[in-house]
Amino acid sequence: CVLVAARGRLMQALPAGGAMVAVEATEAEIRPHLTGEVSVAAVNGPSSVVVSGVEAAVEAVAEVFRGLGRRTSRLRVSHAFHSPLMEPMLEEFRTVAEGLTYSEPLLPVVSNVTGRIAAPGELTTPAYWVGHVREAVRFDDGIRVLAGEGVTRFVELGPDGVLSGMARESAGGDALLVALLRKDRDEETAALTALARLAAHGLTVDWTAYLAGTGARLTDLPTYAFQHQRYWPTPDASSGNVESAGLRSAGHPLLSAAVEFSDSDGLLLTTRLSLRTHPWLGEHVVMGNVLLPGTAFVELAVRAGDEVGCERVEELTLAAPLVLPEQGGVQLHLQVGPADTAGRRVLTARSRPEGADDRPWTEHATGVLAPGTTPAFDTTAFDSAVWPPVDAEPVDLTGLYERMAEGGYEYGPLFQGLRAAWRRGDDVYAEVALPDSAERDAAGFGLHPALLDASVQISALGGLARGVVPFSWEGVTLHATGARAVRVRLTRTGDRSATVAVADPTGAPVATIENLVLRAVASDSAVDTTTRDALFHVAWTPVTAPAPSGGAEDAPSTIENLVLRAVASDSAVDTTTRDALFHVAWTPVTAPAPSGGAEDAPSTAVL
Repeated sequence: CVLVAARGRLMQALPAGGAMVAVEATEAEIRPHLTGEVSVAAVNGPSSVVVSGVEAAVEAVAEVFRGLGRRTSRLRVSHAFHSPLMEPMLEEFRTVAEGLTYSEPLLPVVSNVTGRIAAPGELTTPAYWVGHVREAVRFDDGIRVLAGEGVTRFVELGPDGVLSGMARESAGGDALLVALLRKDRDEETAALTALARLAAHGLTVDWTAYLAGTGARLTDLPTYAFQHQRYWPTPDASSGNVESAGLRSAGHPLLSAAVEFSDSDGLLLTTRLSLRTHPWLGEHVVMGNVLLPGTAFVELAVRAGDEVGCERVEELTLAAPLVLPEQGGVQLHLQVGPADTAGRRVLTARSRPEGADDRPWTEHATGVLAPGTTPAFDTTAFDSAVWPPVDAEPVDLTGLYERMAEGGYEYGPLFQGLRAAWRRGDDVYAEVALPDSAERDAAGFGLHPALLDASVQISALGGLARGVVPFSWEGVTLHATGARAVRVRLTRTGDRSATVAVADPTGAPVATIENLVLRAVASDSAVDTTTRDALFHVAWTPVTAPAPSGGAEDAPSTIENLVLRAVASDSAVDTTTRDALFHVAWTPVTAPAPSGGAEDAPSTAVL
C-alpha cells in the first residue's frame, strides 16, 4: 500500500502535459521513429502499441502511421506514463521503495516489465519497482507466456473488459477470456454471468458459497423424455484375463501381456494392434497407409527397458514400417534377450497379420537396451524466465501441416502438435502439446508417441536434409512420464543427424536423445510386405459347370493347360491399367517340357 500510494502521489505531482497514443503497428515498426522525447509505453498485442512522451513528439510518430492508413487513438490521461516525462519522480520513488521489506510471491507472477514469469528475487528489489514506472508494459508478451504454459482461461479483475479484448489475439483462438465486471451492467449481473461462463467451460464454481444468505438452494433439473446411455464396452488392447493363460498384464496402452522365458532372463511382450482398439493410430497416415509411428517403437523400447531394469535405449534402428489394415489387426511381439556381462540386452520387434499363422513374422525394429546413469541435461536451454531463448528467431508454421499432407504425410489433430518454433544457429526450439482430448491418454504412456512425433517434426526446420524421417535412435533416456506439453531443443550435428532434448513447460527434463539419425523416404517404403507375400498363396474353389442349354455357344469354356508362376517381390503393378482387369484375354501357351522329375512340371488345371 505504501508503494502504490507513493507511486500515485509522485506521478500526480509531476507537471501536466505530454500525450499517449495507441497505434496500430508492431513494436518493430514503431522503434525507428522513437526519440529521446517519446517511448514505447505498452505493447498490448501483435499490432497494438502505445507511445508516450512529449506531445509534439508523440503526435509526430502517430502522424507517420496515419499516413500509412493505420488506426491511431489518443488516450485520455493526465500524464504521459511510462515515458521520459516520468524520470523526475524516480529518485524520490526509489527512496520510498528502498525503505520497504519484500517477500517472494506465493504464486507465479508474469512480470509486465519483462513479459516473462518472474525469476526468484526479481520482484523483491527496489530497482525492479523503479523500472516498473519507466519501462514499457509488455502485456502482449505476458499473455503469450501464459498461453505457452497451457493457460486457456483468463479472468479480468477490473472495472471493465478492456484487457480481455486486448488479450484475445495474443491468447489464441481457443482461449476463454472473461471480465468479472462490465461498465454497462450492474455488478451482480456481470459477476453471475462471468461465473456461469466459467462453469460452462469446465471450471468448478462453489455455488453454495455464492448463494449464501440469499435463501436460494440447489435443486435437480427435470429429467428428459429420452435419456440415452450406451452400454457397449469400449475395446481395449489390454482387456481380457491374460493371467488365466499363464501371462501377466503389461500395464501399457500399447501392450497386452508379458511373459518371462523359462530358460533365461529374457522377456516377451505381446499385443494386438488395430484401428478399432487404437483408433488414434488412424491419424498417422504416410503415403496413403496407416503406419505405426516410429516413435511408438521408441515408447515400446523404453517400456521394455523398464521391465528388465534397463533405463537407457542404447540403440534402436527401424527396419520396416508396420502397416495397420483397415479391417482386422496385427500381432506384435517385442522380444528382449538375456543380459550380457554388461547388462545389455538385444531387443527385436516383429509382427504378422492377425489370423495368418502360416505367414512369416516381419522384423520392424532392432535395438539394444542398457542400464546406465542418467545423462546430463542442459536445463539452461529451457529456462522458463528466458523462454524462448535470447536471439532465437521465430519460425512461421503457417500451412506447415498442409504442406506435409501434400508430401504424403496426412496427420490428424493428435499428431499436429507443433505450437511454436524458433531457430538459432544449428538449434531449433519448439513448443509442442497434445490436444486437451488426449490428456487422459497421455498419463498411461512414458512419452506419448504423438507428442514425441511432433517433437521431432522440427527436424524439417533445422537445416536438415528435406524429405527425411527418423531411422535410428541412440542414447534415448526418459526422465519423466505422462507429459502433455513439452519444450524441445533439436541441435543439428550433421546433414541427417541431430541431438534432441525435451523438457516440460517449467524446464524440468523429460527425455534425452543423444543421436537421432534420419534417412530419405523411399517411394515404396510404406508397402506392407506381409500382405505382398500373400500373392504366393493360391486357393481353388470347386465349381460345377451347368449343362449346355443350347448349341456350342452355350458350352462352358475349357482350358486344357494353365501355367502358374510365382510373383517376384519387386513386381510393379501398373495402377494406370487397373480398370483393364475387367477385360480378359487368353493367349495360347506352350508348356515347356519338364527338365527333371515331377516336381519340375508346371501345374495343370482343367476349368
